[in-house]
Amino acid sequence: MIHRKTESTPSSVIARLPAATRLFVLDTNVLMHDPTSLFRFEEHDLYVPMATLEELDNHKKGMSEVSRNARQASRYLEEMIAHWDHSISEGIALEVHGDRTATGRLFLQTEAINGELPARLASGKSDNQILAVVKHLQELHPKRQVILVSKDINMRIKARALGLAAEDYFNDKVLEDTDLLYTGARALPGDFWDSHGRDMESWQQHGHTYYRVRGPLCPQLQVNEFVYLEAERPFHAQVTEVSGRTATLMTLRDYASQRHNVWGITARNREQNFALNILMNPQIDFVTLLGQAGTGKTLLTLAAGLMQTLENKTYTEIIMTRVTVPVGEDIGFLPGTEEEKMNPWMGALEDNLDVLNRTDDDAGEWGRAATRDLIRSRIKVKSLNFMRGRTFINKYLIIDEAQNLTPKQMKTLITRAGPGAKVVCLGNIAQIDTPYLTEGSSGLTYVVDRMKGWSHSGHVTLTRGERSRLADHAAEAL
Repeated sequence: MIHRKTESTPSSVIARLPAATRLFVLDTNVLMHDPTSLFRFEEHDLYVPMATLEELDNHKKGMSEVSRNARQASRYLEEMIAHWDHSISEGIALEVHGDRTATGRLFLQTEAINGELPARLASGKSDNQILAVVKHLQELHPKRQVILVSKDINMRIKARALGLAAEDYFNDKVLEDTDLLYTGARALPGDFWDSHGRDMESWQQHGHTYYRVRGPLCPQLQVNEFVYLEAERPFHAQVTEVSGRTATLMTLRDYASQRHNVWGITARNREQNFALNILMNPQIDFVTLLGQAGTGKTLLTLAAGLMQTLENKTYTEIIMTRVTVPVGEDIGFLPGTEEEKMNPWMGALEDNLDVLNRTDDDAGEWGRAATRDLIRSRIKVKSLNFMRGRTFINKYLIIDEAQNLTPKQMKTLITRAGPGAKVVCLGNIAQIDTPYLTEGSSGLTYVVDRMKGWSHSGHVTLTRGERSRLADHAAEAL
């Protein structure tokens, strides 16, 4: 066994704390993932080891998201200490920062302790120093729950192997179970018209039929949610208004028909039809499309963007951006301008433009070449790095691979939208490549959950692949 001298809060102070509240020891990666985690533990107390502060100091340099978060966490700590008139060893009331939901106290290490760990654990490693502090605190306060909070799986495994309580940081998760994530579509029960058709009102307006229905299902509906009933006469509609037990449903435009094609593209299934209805609706400013590879997210979004930019003149240009997270090894720096650097990441854009360009068989080779040049002149490829401070007016903004964005990055991008802009987020939450992000904490999951029910936003989860029989089988079998 080895002994390490680290610094800690005086045992007499923590001993006086109520046993009902827990003492959470924060690992560095929690603060670097979410600096506001300091205020997310409600009535419970927090303990920040000296090793955590040193690791924050090591990561503060740079322009990455991790570095920014490390600096912000340090600012929060400094601000609380500066406004605390009493001894730090007594614990700093988190309410000092102005967050009334956090009623616990923050403890920093202020004196040396002896933490015993197995000799095989290297004493110089900061992770092991944090584990030694947790073990010491647990022995010091056997009646109180002392829990290590870490985003590092191996750190949690080591802690449990030593008999210490360890948890992941859950407060950043929108949902515990992503199967409960809002899908944007709801199947109506077979007896819907019997139970909701009494005193029904119906009228026509702007080429759509509206139904005002009353019944027990209405309070569960969200504004802009799609409802469908696959009976002898299929019924597909969109919820436009919900008020208590009353809801207004609007029939959809049938984009599966060639008569209503969007830049030569027609909907191949029910969800694609739903997606085109919200993409082509100028009243909806924010759209999220989820779905596995090959469901048509990018193709539908580009087709709708080109139709509304070049034909309807609703938007002046299309701006496309995506998170540049490589699947394999990084290939290093890329030459050229911002657009040229982004081009290797925009293979999906080129592939879909090829499909959209082939829809006009009568144009001929010269006509298609001219159309391709016209289309490319209206599509700008931008990097996420230069988005802060910009305002997009009357632009059609496409954020591809949005599952790799954090909620904070997502907020930064969506708030770029100016008057007349439309923002479309595409992604598959089963393909997250960013460290520390999970299906439950992804920025895409966050916006789907937070924006549902707003009258100017829509969401559809695409379920059926339309790429090829090989791609569909591979998605299921592999």
